[in-house]
Amino acid sequence: MDLGNLTSKLNELTFSLLLAGYKTCPQNWVKKGKKPFYHSLWFITKGSGEIIINEKKNELSPGKLIVFTPGMICDKKSSSSNPLEFYFIRFTHAGAIEKKEQWHFKQPQDIPFPLHGVYSIKNSSGVALLFDEINSLSKRRSSTIAFRQKILFQELLLTLIQDFHTQTFSKDTRQVIEETIDYIGHHYHQAITLTDLAKMADLSNSHFSRLFKKNTGYSPIEYLTHLRIDRAKELLAHSDIRVKEVSQNVGYEDELYFSRIFKKIVGVSPTQFSDEQKTLDQ
Repeated sequence: MDLGNLTSKLNELTFSLLLAGYKTCPQNWVKKGKKPFYHSLWFITKGSGEIIINEKKNELSPGKLIVFTPGMICDKKSSSSNPLEFYFIRFTHAGAIEKKEQWHFKQPQDIPFPLHGVYSIKNSSGVALLFDEINSLSKRRSSTIAFRQKILFQELLLTLIQDFHTQTFSKDTRQVIEETIDYIGHHYHQAITLTDLAKMADLSNSHFSRLFKKNTGYSPIEYLTHLRIDRAKELLAHSDIRVKEVSQNVGYEDELYFSRIFKKIVGVSPTQFSDEQKTLDQ
Protein backbone atom coordinates (compact mmCIF):
# COMPACT_ATOMS: atom_id res chain seq x y z
CA MET A 1 0.00 0.00 0.00
CA ASP A 2 1.39 3.40 -1.02
CA LEU A 3 0.46 5.32 2.12
CA GLY A 4 1.74 8.66 0.86
CA ASN A 5 -0.47 8.41 -2.21
CA LEU A 6 -3.43 7.18 -0.13
CA THR A 7 -3.12 10.11 2.26
CA SER A 8 -2.81 12.56 -0.63
CA LYS A 9 -5.99 11.22 -2.25
CA LEU A 10 -7.97 11.30 1.00
CA ASN A 11 -6.78 14.86 1.59
CA GLU A 12 -8.48 15.90 -1.67
CA LEU A 13 -11.89 14.72 -0.49
CA THR A 14 -14.72 16.29 1.48
CA PHE A 15 -17.36 14.09 3.10
CA SER A 16 -21.02 14.00 4.05
CA LEU A 17 -22.19 11.37 6.54
CA LEU A 18 -25.56 9.85 5.71
CA LEU A 19 -26.04 7.16 8.32
CA ALA A 20 -24.23 5.61 11.29
CA GLY A 21 -25.17 2.80 13.61
CA TYR A 22 -24.43 -0.55 15.20
CA LYS A 23 -25.86 -3.87 13.97
CA THR A 24 -26.17 -7.23 15.65
CA CYS A 25 -26.87 -9.89 13.02
CA PRO A 26 -29.52 -12.54 13.69
CA GLN A 27 -28.57 -16.20 13.47
CA ASN A 28 -28.10 -17.50 9.91
CA TRP A 29 -28.00 -13.93 8.54
CA VAL A 30 -27.23 -14.03 4.81
CA LYS A 31 -27.25 -11.34 2.11
CA LYS A 32 -26.42 -12.44 -1.43
CA GLY A 33 -25.75 -10.56 -4.63
CA LYS A 34 -26.08 -7.12 -3.07
CA LYS A 35 -24.61 -4.09 -4.85
CA PRO A 36 -23.99 -1.11 -2.52
CA PHE A 37 -25.48 2.15 -3.72
CA TYR A 38 -23.41 4.27 -1.31
CA HIS A 39 -19.93 4.11 0.11
CA SER A 40 -19.86 2.64 3.58
CA LEU A 41 -17.52 1.35 6.28
CA TRP A 42 -18.15 -1.64 8.50
CA PHE A 43 -16.01 -2.41 11.53
CA ILE A 44 -16.45 -5.87 13.05
CA THR A 45 -16.47 -5.95 16.86
CA LYS A 46 -17.83 -9.43 17.65
CA GLY A 47 -18.66 -12.74 16.01
CA SER A 48 -17.52 -14.36 12.80
CA GLY A 49 -18.67 -14.72 9.23
CA GLU A 50 -17.53 -14.24 5.67
CA ILE A 51 -17.89 -11.84 2.79
CA ILE A 52 -17.33 -12.44 -0.91
CA ILE A 53 -16.54 -9.25 -2.84
CA ASN A 54 -16.32 -9.56 -6.60
CA GLU A 55 -15.76 -13.32 -6.18
CA LYS A 56 -12.97 -12.90 -3.58
CA LYS A 57 -13.74 -14.55 -0.24
CA ASN A 58 -12.69 -12.99 3.08
CA GLU A 59 -13.21 -14.30 6.60
CA LEU A 60 -14.73 -11.78 9.01
CA SER A 61 -13.77 -11.49 12.67
CA PRO A 62 -13.26 -8.71 15.23
CA GLY A 63 -10.81 -6.09 13.96
CA LYS A 64 -11.78 -6.41 10.30
CA LEU A 65 -12.70 -3.25 8.39
CA ILE A 66 -14.80 -3.54 5.22
CA VAL A 67 -14.95 -0.64 2.78
CA PHE A 68 -17.90 -0.91 0.40
CA THR A 69 -18.00 1.08 -2.82
CA PRO A 70 -20.94 1.45 -5.20
CA GLY A 71 -21.27 -1.34 -7.73
CA MET A 72 -19.20 -4.03 -6.02
CA ILE A 73 -21.00 -7.38 -5.84
CA CYS A 74 -21.17 -8.67 -2.26
CA ASP A 75 -22.30 -11.90 -0.62
CA LYS A 76 -22.35 -11.62 3.20
CA LYS A 77 -22.91 -14.34 5.78
CA SER A 78 -22.80 -14.43 9.57
CA SER A 79 -21.96 -17.49 11.66
CA SER A 80 -25.05 -19.20 13.09
CA SER A 81 -23.32 -19.92 16.40
CA ASN A 82 -21.35 -16.69 16.70
CA PRO A 83 -23.29 -13.89 14.95
CA LEU A 84 -21.51 -10.82 13.64
CA GLU A 85 -21.77 -7.44 15.32
CA PHE A 86 -20.41 -4.32 13.69
CA TYR A 87 -20.44 -0.54 13.49
CA PHE A 88 -21.35 0.99 10.14
CA ILE A 89 -21.07 4.42 8.54
CA ARG A 90 -22.60 5.35 5.20
CA PHE A 91 -21.18 8.41 3.45
CA THR A 92 -20.76 10.31 0.23
CA HIS A 93 -17.74 12.29 -0.91
CA ALA A 94 -16.63 14.84 -3.46
CA GLY A 95 -13.32 16.32 -4.52
CA ALA A 96 -12.30 19.75 -3.24
CA ILE A 97 -8.69 20.85 -3.38
CA GLU A 98 -6.88 24.18 -3.60
CA LYS A 99 -3.85 24.46 -5.88
CA LYS A 100 -2.02 27.68 -6.62
CA GLU A 101 -4.83 29.65 -4.95
CA GLN A 102 -7.46 28.11 -7.23
CA TRP A 103 -10.15 25.70 -6.00
CA HIS A 104 -10.86 22.56 -8.03
CA PHE A 105 -14.01 20.48 -7.52
CA LYS A 106 -14.94 16.97 -8.66
CA GLN A 107 -18.14 14.95 -8.42
CA PRO A 108 -18.04 11.55 -6.65
CA GLN A 109 -18.11 9.63 -9.93
CA ASP A 110 -15.02 11.52 -11.09
CA ILE A 111 -12.86 10.90 -7.99
CA PRO A 112 -13.07 7.35 -6.62
CA PHE A 113 -12.66 6.65 -2.92
CA PRO A 114 -9.13 5.23 -2.57
CA LEU A 115 -10.00 2.34 -0.22
CA HIS A 116 -12.13 -0.73 -0.98
CA GLY A 117 -12.41 -4.28 0.27
CA VAL A 118 -11.34 -5.88 3.56
CA TYR A 119 -8.55 -4.68 5.86
CA SER A 120 -7.16 -5.94 9.17
CA ILE A 121 -6.85 -3.30 11.88
CA LYS A 122 -4.35 -3.57 14.75
CA ASN A 123 -5.60 -0.60 16.80
CA SER A 124 -9.10 -2.05 17.19
CA SER A 125 -9.91 -0.21 20.42
CA GLY A 126 -9.01 3.22 18.99
CA VAL A 127 -10.97 2.64 15.79
CA ALA A 128 -13.98 1.22 17.67
CA LEU A 129 -14.01 4.27 19.96
CA LEU A 130 -14.27 6.65 17.00
CA PHE A 131 -17.02 4.58 15.38
CA ASP A 132 -18.87 4.62 18.70
CA GLU A 133 -18.57 8.40 19.06
CA ILE A 134 -19.88 8.94 15.53
CA ASN A 135 -22.72 6.49 16.23
CA SER A 136 -23.63 8.29 19.46
CA LEU A 137 -23.74 11.66 17.71
CA SER A 138 -26.05 10.23 15.02
CA LYS A 139 -28.78 10.03 17.70
CA ARG A 140 -28.71 13.81 18.05
CA ARG A 141 -29.21 16.60 15.56
CA SER A 142 -27.81 20.13 15.08
CA SER A 143 -25.33 21.90 12.85
CA THR A 144 -22.75 21.64 15.65
CA ILE A 145 -23.32 17.88 15.93
CA ALA A 146 -22.99 17.46 12.16
CA PHE A 147 -19.75 19.45 12.20
CA ARG A 148 -18.41 17.31 15.05
CA GLN A 149 -19.31 14.14 13.15
CA LYS A 150 -17.35 15.28 10.12
CA ILE A 151 -14.31 16.02 12.29
CA LEU A 152 -14.53 12.59 13.92
CA PHE A 153 -14.87 10.92 10.52
CA GLN A 154 -11.69 12.65 9.34
CA GLU A 155 -10.02 11.54 12.58
CA LEU A 156 -11.21 7.99 11.89
CA LEU A 157 -9.64 8.04 8.43
CA LEU A 158 -6.40 9.41 9.89
CA THR A 159 -6.39 6.65 12.53
CA LEU A 160 -6.81 4.05 9.78
CA ILE A 161 -3.88 5.53 7.84
CA GLN A 162 -1.74 5.46 10.98
CA ASP A 163 -2.72 1.83 11.54
CA PHE A 164 -1.77 0.89 7.98
CA HIS A 165 1.48 2.80 8.49
CA THR A 166 2.29 0.77 11.61
CA GLN A 167 1.62 -2.47 9.74
CA THR A 168 3.63 -1.44 6.68
CA PHE A 169 6.80 -0.03 8.24
CA SER A 170 8.92 -1.45 11.01
CA LYS A 171 9.55 0.70 14.06
CA ASP A 172 13.17 1.23 12.97
CA THR A 173 12.13 2.36 9.48
CA ARG A 174 9.54 4.78 10.86
CA GLN A 175 12.12 6.25 13.22
CA VAL A 176 14.71 6.68 10.43
CA ILE A 177 12.22 8.50 8.17
CA GLU A 178 11.05 10.74 11.03
CA GLU A 179 14.67 11.61 11.87
CA THR A 180 15.39 12.70 8.29
CA ILE A 181 12.14 14.72 8.20
CA ASP A 182 13.20 16.47 11.42
CA TYR A 183 16.65 17.10 9.96
CA ILE A 184 15.17 18.70 6.83
CA GLY A 185 12.88 20.84 9.00
CA HIS A 186 15.84 22.24 10.94
CA HIS A 187 18.40 22.51 8.10
CA TYR A 188 16.33 23.31 4.97
CA HIS A 189 18.29 26.56 4.54
CA GLN A 190 21.51 24.58 4.09
CA ALA A 191 22.70 22.52 1.12
CA ILE A 192 21.07 19.08 1.45
CA THR A 193 21.41 16.28 -1.07
CA LEU A 194 19.67 12.93 -1.45
CA THR A 195 22.98 11.26 -0.67
CA ASP A 196 23.25 13.19 2.61
CA LEU A 197 19.81 12.02 3.73
CA ALA A 198 20.34 8.43 2.60
CA LYS A 199 23.61 8.28 4.53
CA MET A 200 21.81 9.51 7.65
CA ALA A 201 19.35 6.65 7.22
CA ASP A 202 22.16 4.19 6.42
CA LEU A 203 20.35 3.19 3.23
CA SER A 204 21.09 3.34 -0.48
CA ASN A 205 19.77 6.40 -2.32
CA SER A 206 17.15 4.38 -4.21
CA HIS A 207 15.91 2.42 -1.18
CA PHE A 208 15.71 5.54 0.97
CA SER A 209 13.84 7.43 -1.76
CA ARG A 210 11.27 4.64 -2.12
CA LEU A 211 10.66 4.46 1.64
CA PHE A 212 10.47 8.24 2.01
CA LYS A 213 7.96 8.65 -0.82
CA LYS A 214 5.86 5.71 0.39
CA ASN A 215 5.77 7.40 3.77
CA THR A 216 5.17 11.04 2.83
CA GLY A 217 3.92 11.07 -0.76
CA TYR A 218 6.97 13.13 -1.80
CA SER A 219 10.46 12.21 -2.88
CA PRO A 220 13.07 13.55 -0.41
CA ILE A 221 14.05 16.43 -2.71
CA GLU A 222 10.41 17.27 -3.51
CA TYR A 223 9.74 17.42 0.23
CA LEU A 224 12.75 19.71 0.77
CA THR A 225 11.69 21.96 -2.12
CA HIS A 226 8.10 22.34 -0.93
CA LEU A 227 9.25 23.04 2.63
CA ARG A 228 11.62 25.75 1.37
CA ILE A 229 8.87 27.35 -0.70
CA ASP A 230 6.49 27.28 2.28
CA ARG A 231 9.09 29.11 4.40
CA ALA A 232 9.69 31.56 1.54
CA LYS A 233 5.96 32.34 1.38
CA GLU A 234 6.02 33.15 5.10
CA LEU A 235 8.94 35.54 4.67
CA LEU A 236 7.45 37.22 1.60
CA ALA A 237 4.08 37.68 3.32
CA HIS A 238 5.29 38.91 6.70
CA SER A 239 8.59 40.71 6.18
CA ASP A 240 10.08 43.44 4.02
CA ILE A 241 13.30 41.68 2.99
CA ARG A 242 14.16 41.47 -0.69
CA VAL A 243 13.56 38.40 -2.85
CA LYS A 244 17.32 37.75 -3.02
CA GLU A 245 17.53 37.60 0.78
CA VAL A 246 14.46 35.34 0.94
CA SER A 247 16.11 33.05 -1.60
CA GLN A 248 19.27 32.79 0.48
CA ASN A 249 17.33 32.35 3.71
CA VAL A 250 15.60 29.23 2.41
CA GLY A 251 18.65 27.62 0.84
CA TYR A 252 18.89 28.99 -2.72
CA GLU A 253 21.97 30.99 -3.63
CA ASP A 254 20.71 31.50 -7.19
CA GLU A 255 17.83 33.99 -7.04
CA LEU A 256 16.69 33.27 -10.60
CA TYR A 257 16.53 29.53 -9.95
CA PHE A 258 14.58 30.18 -6.74
CA SER A 259 12.13 32.38 -8.66
CA ARG A 260 11.54 29.66 -11.27
CA ILE A 261 10.90 27.01 -8.62
CA PHE A 262 8.64 29.37 -6.65
CA LYS A 263 6.50 30.21 -9.68
CA LYS A 264 6.25 26.55 -10.69
CA ILE A 265 4.85 25.60 -7.27
CA VAL A 266 2.90 28.72 -6.26
CA GLY A 267 1.75 29.89 -9.68
CA VAL A 268 3.12 33.45 -9.44
CA SER A 269 6.58 34.96 -9.07
CA PRO A 270 7.96 35.75 -5.58
CA THR A 271 7.65 39.48 -6.28
CA GLN A 272 4.01 39.18 -7.38
CA PHE A 273 3.22 36.98 -4.37
CA SER A 274 4.81 39.50 -2.01
CA ASP A 275 2.95 42.44 -3.56
CA GLU A 276 -0.39 40.60 -3.39
CA GLN A 277 0.11 39.65 0.28
CA LYS A 278 1.04 43.17 1.29
CA THR A 279 -2.01 44.52 -0.53
CA LEU A 280 -4.21 42.14 1.45
CA ASP A 281 -2.70 43.37 4.73
CA GLN A 282 -3.49 47.03 4.02
